[in-house]
Amino acid sequence: MTERLAARQVVALLTDGSTFTELPHPERESDGRSGPDGPLAWQGYDASRARAAERTGEEESVVCGTGTVEGTRAVLIAFEFGFLGGSLGQRTGDRLQAAYAHARARRLPVVPLVATGGSRMQEGMLALTQLQRVARQSALTREAGLPQIAVLRDPTTGGGWATLGAGADVVLALPGAQVGFAGSRVRPPDADPAAYRAEAQVAAGAVDAVVRPGELRRELGRWLRLLTAPTAEAAPLPRPLGGTDVPATGWDAVRRARSPRRPRAERYLDAYFTDRVTISGDRCGGTDPDGMLCGFGEHDGRTVAFAAQTGTATRPAGYRTAARLIRLADRLGIPVLTLVDTPGAANDAEAERQGVGAAIADLFGAVASAHTPITTLLIGEGGSGGALALAAPGSTWATPDSYFSVIAPELAAAILKRGPREVEATADQLRIRPQDLVELGVVRGVV
Repeated sequence: MTERLAARQVVALLTDGSTFTELPHPERESDGRSGPDGPLAWQGYDASRARAAERTGEEESVVCGTGTVEGTRAVLIAFEFGFLGGSLGQRTGDRLQAAYAHARARRLPVVPLVATGGSRMQEGMLALTQLQRVARQSALTREAGLPQIAVLRDPTTGGGWATLGAGADVVLALPGAQVGFAGSRVRPPDADPAAYRAEAQVAAGAVDAVVRPGELRRELGRWLRLLTAPTAEAAPLPRPLGGTDVPATGWDAVRRARSPRRPRAERYLDAYFTDRVTISGDRCGGTDPDGMLCGFGEHDGRTVAFAAQTGTATRPAGYRTAARLIRLADRLGIPVLTLVDTPGAANDAEAERQGVGAAIADLFGAVASAHTPITTLLIGEGGSGGALALAAPGSTWATPDSYFSVIAPELAAAILKRGPREVEATADQLRIRPQDLVELGVVRGVV
């Protein structure tokens, strides 16, 4: 488990030099419900707060301020776990609300550095309702088009995880950090403790990456730099990395697109971006690292978001991750590049149980409703609706090593009760070559 640092130690670890400036503490007006030992008159609460303050040097469980991380200014919200377990009370909510309001007023990203056990029992339901305040502030910040990047420290549980952590646009975590809605003292006694670790949350699609402390400033700085650079210009097309001559027949197009020597998404992304970071997971319990690559990168000094199929059958989690990426880019004003390359959507029983149809529909909707420009390049196989869902209408191009088809030629022949010898002729009838797609008006051109 990573060493547990105090709030100000974490801030010093991440910010440049002496750039951190703490925000003024908002004054709480008396509402008639608070008195000695808090709103519930919880015996000993005032004494517990005094001991926590003496031990940590803090007056509350969060330290809020502005600072620069690798050159990008942001509002940082650092939890002090040593102060009553980093729990959220009314005064915590006051500070969090003020920090989010400050971020919106000055157009700054928000970075919650979370380490909390949840809501403060000594303030009862008045503490729990602070989660609603936090959720509201996060929603307003999202509507303002400002990114929120959470860093999960040890532990991140309860309502703090379910709002400031899981509610962020991008979620990073320290190795071995306890992350889960249920804290260690309230989960079932036979529960697997590994399921409540940061690494398990990455595998479950709830956290984007685990980052070692020594790399955290650089990694957070990359994310902040990329997500705070909106532009109205569309993403330029990548240059083709494979063949330059168009296929002679439909079956030739299929063979070339399926060739193991044909360049895949990873090569295109490496050639296109000078730097890139990846998001992982659909926030619904799934990931598809082998079928869909999503993230943000730098191309010619500008930020471009990307969602790229890898040439395999795309899983439901892959479609949902791509939809998540496109909606985030749209909110932040960042153009999107999509690379289409799949024989089709995964069609096994597990894919059906995971809602593949609904996931594809969601991606169609995300592409159709996006205001930010989306540029699409077909780099390999374009298998039916599982490929079309990632393609931008009116802004799709194709490489010479690609094809797009309503159905695979072999399956089309089978449906038409044609023999194996007629598959090649069926491929020609489907008119799936790149130049056919241009003539049909499906793609704008062959690059």
